[in-house]
Amino acid sequence: MQCWNCRREIPDRASFCRYCGAAQNHIVDHNAEVMPLPVQDAARKKRKKVAVIAVTTSILIVVVAATLLFVLRPGFIDKIFGSSRDGNKDNPDKLNNPSVHNQLGTEDNNDDKDPKKTDPVESSGSSEPSGPIESTAPSDNSDRISLSNIKIGFVHVTDPNDMGYTYNHDLGTLKMKQALRLRDDQILNKFNTREDESCESALRELAEQGCHIIFATSFGFEDYMIKVAKDYPDIQFCHATGYKAKDSGLKNVHNYGGKIYQAHYLTGIAAGLKTKTNKLGYVGTHPFSEVISGFKAFYLGAKSVNPDVTLIVQYTNSWNDPELEAQLAQALIDEGCDVIGQSCDSTAPAAAAEARGVFHVGYNSDMREAAPNASLTSAVWDWSRYLVFAVNKLIAGEEIPVDWSGGLAEGACDVSPLNEAIIAPGTAEKIKEARDKIVSGDWDVFTEPLDDVNG
Repeated sequence: MQCWNCRREIPDRASFCRYCGAAQNHIVDHNAEVMPLPVQDAARKKRKKVAVIAVTTSILIVVVAATLLFVLRPGFIDKIFGSSRDGNKDNPDKLNNPSVHNQLGTEDNNDDKDPKKTDPVESSGSSEPSGPIESTAPSDNSDRISLSNIKIGFVHVTDPNDMGYTYNHDLGTLKMKQALRLRDDQILNKFNTREDESCESALRELAEQGCHIIFATSFGFEDYMIKVAKDYPDIQFCHATGYKAKDSGLKNVHNYGGKIYQAHYLTGIAAGLKTKTNKLGYVGTHPFSEVISGFKAFYLGAKSVNPDVTLIVQYTNSWNDPELEAQLAQALIDEGCDVIGQSCDSTAPAAAAEARGVFHVGYNSDMREAAPNASLTSAVWDWSRYLVFAVNKLIAGEEIPVDWSGGLAEGACDVSPLNEAIIAPGTAEKIKEARDKIVSGDWDVFTEPLDDVNG
């Protein structure tokens, strides 16, 4: 006979198929077609039905879950039922209901307010940059610049490893970031940018990356900044130590600097009290206003406490050339200068003074680490004063001044901590006396009458 399942020949009256193992249904008529018993057929149909139900149920569960995820996604309910703030614009009574404000998470719920999302005010004359507070800008303008979305760009001629100008400017950036509680991704830096077409490229890249305000920090960047600013009138461009913003005719171009000569005057006091040879040396970068006013103030400060001092100045004609800076410092020491000042970017003059056993006053950063036995103090900037000020103005929707200059009174510059181990006796007292006089506004470094080299 044949197995009813696999149709292969098996012995008559066999109970199971030796090939497929199916149980056999014995029918009297051996010539008739072998069929499964009705009970077994019913069982197969039942199993099939259960399987179909299970698959159908699974599909329904997936469909329901997907529907719920779609319906409950953020904003869907607001769009359907009009319960968002925008949907209630036509119903002022509802918006003025405190319970409604609490449900929407608006500003009436002060306990949940995130201080990082508020806006800052202008920097005052205090010792630290002011932090963020409420903005007076319209709150219904979703496209306005705020602390949560502002992007700030910087173009630097070197990098913070110079331990001088760029290092100090970057310190100002970090202080600004802390004062305004900004995120890392809101600040974009372009370091080691040359004062040529590379600067223009860097500025355009920052503009295309979405920066709302860009700071170009080197003197030679100004012409490139003005050129790029013409193509991006909605972006604010601020240039350090420049002078062309006023004549550029562009409302989005600004200059910022400071009265760093006031700090140089104070360091000159430290130098004048320390010298034994009455010969001071000075390493400058380029013969332009910041450097010239710097070494003149340094000399006047020294002369205020030591009328017999003289000053010799050497230029590198470069913003950052540590090797040449060291060579010029060595040459000045060879001429008998026993205190070396500087308006250049690196710590090379400090290291040269340390190696030769003479003394030094620095610029831009505290250089005691580089020359612990030579560096008396340094004239330093606090660039955060302007950075916070300018960002405050932008976020408040106010114009940034074309020109800005801060000094000791505004906290924009000062001297670094005195090297107590090596300064001359009375140095701290004399510096404080001069500093207080400048901050009072009653006197400044170049207040007349002034004597020239001929007396």
